[in-house]
Amino acid sequence: MGYYSRFAEVGVMDSLRHFPVTAVTGPRQCGKSTLVKRLVSNDSGITPTERNRAAGYVYLDLERPSDLSKLDNAEWFLGAHRDKLICIDEIQRKPELFPLIRSLVDEWNRPGCFLILGSASRELLKQSSESLAGRVSYKRLTPFLWNELGGRHSMEQYFCAGGFPRSILAHNKKVSYQWREDFISTFLERDLLHWTGFSPAAMGRLWRMLAHANGQTMNYSSLASSLGISSVSVKEYVDILASTYMVEVVSPWFSNLGKRIVKAPKVYVADSGITAALLGLRSFGEMSGHPAFGAIWEQIVLSNMRGWHPGAEICHYRTANGSEADFVITVGGKVYAVECKATFSPVLTKGNHLAFEDIAPAHAFVAVPSPEGWPLKPGIDVVSLEELRERLAAD
Repeated sequence: MGYYSRFAEVGVMDSLRHFPVTAVTGPRQCGKSTLVKRLVSNDSGITPTERNRAAGYVYLDLERPSDLSKLDNAEWFLGAHRDKLICIDEIQRKPELFPLIRSLVDEWNRPGCFLILGSASRELLKQSSESLAGRVSYKRLTPFLWNELGGRHSMEQYFCAGGFPRSILAHNKKVSYQWREDFISTFLERDLLHWTGFSPAAMGRLWRMLAHANGQTMNYSSLASSLGISSVSVKEYVDILASTYMVEVVSPWFSNLGKRIVKAPKVYVADSGITAALLGLRSFGEMSGHPAFGAIWEQIVLSNMRGWHPGAEICHYRTANGSEADFVITVGGKVYAVECKATFSPVLTKGNHLAFEDIAPAHAFVAVPSPEGWPLKPGIDVVSLEELRERLAAD
């Protein structure tokens, strides 16, 4: 399936050298399994010593019944492979493994015992935080970031196809769109079966409603009324989508400014290609004329910042008097404001300038989908997506 993030490979290998357990999380079909199989194969690019070590591995996919049955007596099976790197994919399907893994890594007392993968962060993080504290390093794998594509695709293609490998690397637009439609159907009809008490039909309608309202502050009551379910249920549905990396919930940025902050979170569908499929948009021309186009660009900027700085706090800022900045990100102890404009000729509003004054960031950026940016005024620069990555890393 083409090319993969060398940064992700290096990060996982470094973790395996120092921690008993490495957990790779991320949405389904973002390349977790492919990355791990590449790491333990002879063409992974790791050193000969590491390659010999990696050759001794066992790989279990818990979505495969035959692999799942191997863990009927998990202590015996895992103990029989104690000298190997044990890779367990979709581990959230068997959460009772976590206490056993904790016991085994304490007994074996070496790094690189387990490499676990999961696409349901809530279950994985809950179990591992309770059982594997101090023993596990987390690595989040995202769909392709813009800089990882190496200039092989246009920004228009990235808008339409998103970052999922099988979408952006598809042979043509028709295949890409069909893959995303199938992904949505499979996610609703099969992948969510582990959660009880929800309707796949209602979840599908909510997901599409969120695509139309991409980047807007959440109004649970309004959504509940439209769906004919309770506000509590809507909140639970959004939590499920967030826990499976299908949406990104952005909390408001608070400070001691004495301002009347809008306290509702903003919610984004977490991939532009999935958003396009949910909205039935098959081409960039259709996307560029849709009311959600600007919010889709915000989502692209958000997902890339999340990939560049996994542990960073990313919030939104809005006040009752109209001050507004799309994102406030804290990197290296510095606060930056990021406003997104899906145009080559961005114009900041009065509310944007008021927000920059309120936030008083180390620097403010206006992210645009152009190849390069320019200085706008002191303390504010228009930047391309690649320039934003460089500036957030260097400033």
